[in-house]
Order: sequence, then structure tokens, then C-alpha cells
Amino acid sequence: MKNRNNVITKTIFFLFILQFALVTVASAQYEGINEDIAKNRKGVLVIKAKRGDQVVVEQLSHEFWFGAAISNQFGTGTMPENDKKQYEEKFLKNFNSAVTENAVKWGSMEPQKGQVNYAAVDGILAWTEKHHIPLRGHNLFWGIPKFVQPWLKEMDDSELSQTLKNRAETIAARYKGRFVEYDLNNEMVHGNYYEDRLGPAITKQMAQWAHNGDPDARLFLNDYDILTGNKLPEYMAQIRSLLNQGVPIAGIGVQGHLHSDTFDRYELRRSLDSLAMFNLPIRITEFNMPGQRSKYLTEKIVVMTDEEEALKAKELVDYYKICFAHPAVEGIIMWGFWAGANWIPTSSLYKKDWSPTPAADAYQHLIFKEWWIQSSGKAAKDGTYSIPAFYGKYKVTVKGISKEIILSKEEGRVTVDFTR
Repeated sequence: MKNRNNVITKTIFFLFILQFALVTVASAQYEGINEDIAKNRKGVLVIKAKRGDQVVVEQLSHEFWFGAAISNQFGTGTMPENDKKQYEEKFLKNFNSAVTENAVKWGSMEPQKGQVNYAAVDGILAWTEKHHIPLRGHNLFWGIPKFVQPWLKEMDDSELSQTLKNRAETIAARYKGRFVEYDLNNEMVHGNYYEDRLGPAITKQMAQWAHNGDPDARLFLNDYDILTGNKLPEYMAQIRSLLNQGVPIAGIGVQGHLHSDTFDRYELRRSLDSLAMFNLPIRITEFNMPGQRSKYLTEKIVVMTDEEEALKAKELVDYYKICFAHPAVEGIIMWGFWAGANWIPTSSLYKKDWSPTPAADAYQHLIFKEWWIQSSGKAAKDGTYSIPAFYGKYKVTVKGISKEIILSKEEGRVTVDFTR
């Protein structure tokens, strides 16, 4: 009887999870989302061969950024060896892009005046370059007063301005061409000590100084509570003001962790639509699920129930789908993927012991199954084999000969010829 009761209990629990998933999936996505994904994330791949030739198409990577933050410990090599090995393996398995979590932050690099530590930045760059992973530099400046080093606050305005100039020029020149982009001055909607001290022209000066060091540096804005809609009007006004001043903004960063254990689908889409009006690329720069307003951070809860893990996995998938479907978004970067190096441990794909969570399985199925192309068939009468395919890198094989090609969103269509 005891075993029968256990079976009944487990069956009821399974049915509850299934019902929960079906109800939430039905309510989570807007009508036409899959059509938007196909429209905005797929181009046409055309293979020219001989009639009847067998063609095999294998996707190797996405053009869209599916990334994660890299911790200082990994960059400096101070992470325990087993964790370091797992961290590297799991990163390469899941992600195609990255951002420095803390390494480039001024307070992390130079907590004491004149004592600049480049070890974490250099270590992260060496690793990402070895594995051909594009890397964001987060961040050149951060004007939230509590994150400004005390020694900077002790300077007079003239010395402060010169020190900011030295910082921008030095970092940009030292790493010229190695970072794909930088966050210029982080979270200016929420605080800007440097502008309060030196005036509203300081952001443009920061950009000019960075371009003194690297004229090709791509400079992004980055802020939070935007995709909830709460600070969207202020961010929009700030972007307009900076563009009117001639600040060379290359893209818009929006952090994706100011929600709770769920998120507002409508506000996410509305915010992305609003920001897209500037015709600048958008990156979701700091994603966590559950987010900063969840009990898991506020109450420091580090263990989830099975039901909570199921909700987390479903919410992650929904968030990614909405962002992937939006034409202005060019990437999503997790702000931590392992509970051993994540400010919200329960938002990780992997637990502290490196066991995968349901969110890891859901993420991998989405990126590498649902949004992944593996195709084969025979060339038609006219010698062509044509398929819609996600923007990215592919290996195409015909009669034992393989070629690697890039299908880019910019081009929309690519042809590979095996008849020559």
C-alpha cells in the first residue's frame, strides 16, 4: 500500500507540473512569435551541386550572441582546478560570446590610486581569443557614487578630469581592437558622480578620450530597470540627449535581471520596441532568471523546489524567445551561469556541484535543438539545394567535400558552389 501511495503521489506531482507547463506556455508567448523568429533570425542558404548529389548541412554556431559573464577568478586562474576545468568546459558548451563581469571595472582594476592590476582582464582576453569568443568590456566608467573609489572623490575637478582622460585613453589603447565593445559609463540613469562634478558634457568627453586610445572602439550605454518599463522613459530621454550632443553611441545595453521569479511579457516587448526607434543594436547585457527582485536574492535562498526549478526553466525560455524574435536585439548575456560564481546562485544553469538544472536542459534544447539546423537532401533538377537557416556559421558537405560558410543577417542569403 505504501508503494502504491508513493506512485500515486508522484503521478499527481507529474500531472501538476505538466498542467502548470501547459498553462504557462499558452499564456507566455504572443501569437506569431515563431513567425517573427523565422522572419528576423533566418536567411536562405543555397548550395549549388549536380542534380541528385547528396547535400549535408550542419550548423556550427549562431551569429546571435548567446553569452555569459566571465568571473575574475577564472581570469586570474585562482579558481580551484576542478571548478576551472568545469567552468571552461561548460562555457564552451553553452555560449558563443562573453563579457567581463568585474575585471574591467575601474574599482576592481585600481582600488588604490596608481596600483592598476591588469591580470584578470589579460587572463580573460587570452582565453576568449584562444577560443574565438567575442568579448565585451564592462565597463570603462561607473558613476554610481558608492562604486566610485574614495581616492577619486578626494581630487579637485581639474585632477579628476585628467584622471578620467588617462583611464579612458590607457584602457582603450592597451586593448585596442581586442574588445568588441565597451560599456562607456554604466547606469547613468541611476547615478552619475562624474557628471555631477564635471558637468553634462563629460559623457561626450569620455567617448572622445576612449577614441583617442582606440578610434574604432564601439561604445555602448548600459542600464537597469529598463525592460520592466520602470525607467524606460528616463533612458529614452537620456539616449536622445546624448545623441543630440553627438555622443558616438554604438549600441544600447539593457540589463535583464530587475524582474522577480517571473517577468512582464508585455513590458519586455514594449521596451524593446521603444528602444528600437533609435536604430541602434540592442544587447540584453545582464540576464538572470530568477531576477534581482525575487526572494532568492532578497532572502538569500540558494535551494529551489522542483516546482520552482520548472518555473525558472520555463521563464528563461520565454524571455529568450521574446528577445530572439525581436529584430533589434543582437544578443543575450547571462550574468553568471554557475552557482559557485553568480550573484544570484539560484539563477544559474549549473548548481555548485556542477549538476545541471532543468533550466540548463531547457536552454540547450532551445539554442541547440529548436534553433539549430541539421539538414540533408538531394540537389534538385537545377542542381540546387536551398533551405531557410538561422544566421550563423555552417559546414556544408557534398560528395565528401566540405566547406564552411557564414550566413549573415546583413547579407540575408548566401550561395556555396560545389560545381567549380
